Amino acid sequence: MENLRHLLPSINSLVVFEAAGRLSSFSAAAREMRMTQAAVSYAINRLEDQMGTALFLREHRRVRLSEAGQRFHADVTIGLSHIQRSAQSLRAVATGSHVTLACSTAFAAFWMVPRMAKFREDLPKIELRIQTADRDLDLLGEGIPLGIRGGVPRDWPQYLAEPLAPEVIYPVCGASYLNRAPTPHSAQDLLSHQLIHLEEPFRAASTWRDWFIAAGISGSQVPKGLQINDYVLVVQSVIEGQGVALGWHHLIEALVAKGVLVRLTDQTLTTGKDFHVIWPREAPLSRAATDVRDWLLAQRSS
Repeated sequence: MENLRHLLPSINSLVVFEAAGRLSSFSAAAREMRMTQAAVSYAINRLEDQMGTALFLREHRRVRLSEAGQRFHADVTIGLSHIQRSAQSLRAVATGSHVTLACSTAFAAFWMVPRMAKFREDLPKIELRIQTADRDLDLLGEGIPLGIRGGVPRDWPQYLAEPLAPEVIYPVCGASYLNRAPTPHSAQDLLSHQLIHLEEPFRAASTWRDWFIAAGISGSQVPKGLQINDYVLVVQSVIEGQGVALGWHHLIEALVAKGVLVRLTDQTLTTGKDFHVIWPREAPLSRAATDVRDWLLAQRSS
């Protein structure tokens, strides 16, 4: 590290270089960094003198990374990203009142958002950031303390986990759908109805075929119907009376209780794959993140 200290100027020059290379503009980097263009040019020139090579090609009204600059910029970007995540993690553990929760859009929309008033009442000093993604995120790599994940904890050895809700699935439709279609009372009856299928692109999810097989009906008999790759859109389609879909109890129970959705048949698929609150084994939770985790687990019966 002693040699590195003499090899490179201050980290500020690397930050300026990363911005200028990313934006291909000294003036745009100056605006982003809230510096003068002259200060950016000076920092880049100093860095080039230190490296002994041109990192940028100066052209009329624009700059672009040289071949050497491109290689160096890729490494600097990776290094600064690691430093930023580590610093954010340390700061959050020490003093942070901001907590990020990674989850699916469906969990955010149907489980978390209806409980936000209670969250703010119970934890008024914590600023919660909900980060949704179409796939399960690497919490440690992303610097995120908490996540919601469905499945079996032994498949995630890098995380600690506590069960939040069991996976319980049953068919639902919108109230308006029953105004023009006969009410199905059995799994067999549903074979003649318009089914809406969730085609989950990244997360493993139970299907109509699984539900029908659990009801003793061959999967080959399941009609195809409408296929949607986002569960929020599936539920919206059901509410609009477009057909019948599978309902995950922990997500849609409030909509059923309000009469927005109607549960159909007594057949339930219980998979044994609970939904869990998870957090990385290698990253200590801040006090705020611990409070959020405990609050989530306290909602298990609500």
